[in-house]
Amino acid sequence: MKTLNTSSPSAVKSGIILAVAFLVAIVLWLFPLPASFTAIDKVSLSPAAQTAMGILIFALILWMTEAIPFHITGLLGVLLLALFRVDSFKNIISIGFGNHIFVFFLGVLILSAFITHSGLGKRISVFLLSKTGNSTRMIILGFIITGTLLSMWLTNMAVAAMLMPLGRSILQEEGVEPRKSNFGKALMISICWGSIVGGIATPSGAGPNPLAIGFLKEMAGIDVSFIDWMVYGVPSAALLILPVWGALLLFFPPEMKKLKKTKEELAQEYEDLPAMGREEKITLALFLLTVVLWVSSPWLEKLLGISIPISMPVLLTGCLFFFPGLTTTSWKKVEQEISWSGILLVVTGISIGMMLYRTGAAEWLSILLLGGIGGIHPLLQVFLVVLIISFLKIAFSSNTVTATIVIPIMIALSGILGIDTLSIAIPAALTTSMAFILVTSSPTNVIPYSAGYFTIKDMAVAGVAITVVASVIVSVVIYLVGSMRGLY
Repeated sequence: MKTLNTSSPSAVKSGIILAVAFLVAIVLWLFPLPASFTAIDKVSLSPAAQTAMGILIFALILWMTEAIPFHITGLLGVLLLALFRVDSFKNIISIGFGNHIFVFFLGVLILSAFITHSGLGKRISVFLLSKTGNSTRMIILGFIITGTLLSMWLTNMAVAAMLMPLGRSILQEEGVEPRKSNFGKALMISICWGSIVGGIATPSGAGPNPLAIGFLKEMAGIDVSFIDWMVYGVPSAALLILPVWGALLLFFPPEMKKLKKTKEELAQEYEDLPAMGREEKITLALFLLTVVLWVSSPWLEKLLGISIPISMPVLLTGCLFFFPGLTTTSWKKVEQEISWSGILLVVTGISIGMMLYRTGAAEWLSILLLGGIGGIHPLLQVFLVVLIISFLKIAFSSNTVTATIVIPIMIALSGILGIDTLSIAIPAALTTSMAFILVTSSPTNVIPYSAGYFTIKDMAVAGVAITVVASVIVSVVIYLVGSMRGLY
């Protein structure tokens, strides 16, 4: 029987980090900072806000060092908020676990699981890639486009999990050695980046998206519909495809122009797929129904006279999958595909973020970090928000963690500056998912990285360049679309 070696260096290091994090939270709780230090532009930290800040720092230390799992840190943060009397435990829990975004996230994960298990995801991927031919440059573009289109509707992680085996099989058939081939590096990173690009297009594309929508509803009373998000997200994603492709070709020019396989052989792989089965057809039908309900929800609300948040359509279709006679996939199989840790991180993140906002800590942080952007041109405001958050993500190590911290800050800042909340919250929301630099920022990046064809440095160097370019593109798109909608 194996026993846990509690004295191992990693365990000792994690224990020390955990102790330091707790100490910081306790010190800020017991010994509030003087008003002369915390007062910024007539905004001071209340004792409750300082305690919330201490717990945020506690969580940040653990999130950045990964001393314990991300979601466990979130749960500890919720406990500390109650123990240090920021609010009652019941209220803190209800804010996060009682939020409809929990249901939305669960529904999207169920949908992704059925698309994977039914074979529909693989069929779509192989079809799209069969159209690229055997040019290595076009194959890289094909993976980016495929990843973008799929991750608009599925979780980024599910898309990366579908595309990685396809990419690896191409590289293995060509005899490409891990970490020694530019083509191998570009192809695998294209899986990461294609999924990321598609993830910003719709609310269902990435975990931080529904989190941002939840914050806007709870803190600012703003309902962001599926269409509202897509108006900004889809053009941003579409315009990022070619720059992402160009960056990969610039940093990793393929050493081979064509694959050994002919264009006809690649097309034959799609032809050799078995005919669509009943479960695959039902999955496709329910997927399309979900999309139609998401897009048409504003009109359905007027017709039915009820509110239809983005969580309702995917909950409906998620339940329909399990109706007798429709599909054969059991809940036990689907349950294995659901990232419960991801769900816990999202709901605890909502609780922590709301406490930062309600205590005034988010307002204080917003002035400290971005208080100087008030008098500048709106386009430059948007660009600075996007660029600063893009590089702040390096410290936060997770897209969801980034959203937990920056969205409440942006909402608070909009009130201080007297500007429309969406004018800086939308840029911030889209940016939290743009994890182009660090492999560790998202499980989406870890999956292709695990194949071993590129290093952390490979992605980081190219990622810095595309982050700057993406910041410009997203800023211009948001400003132009926002101007047409009367936002700027």
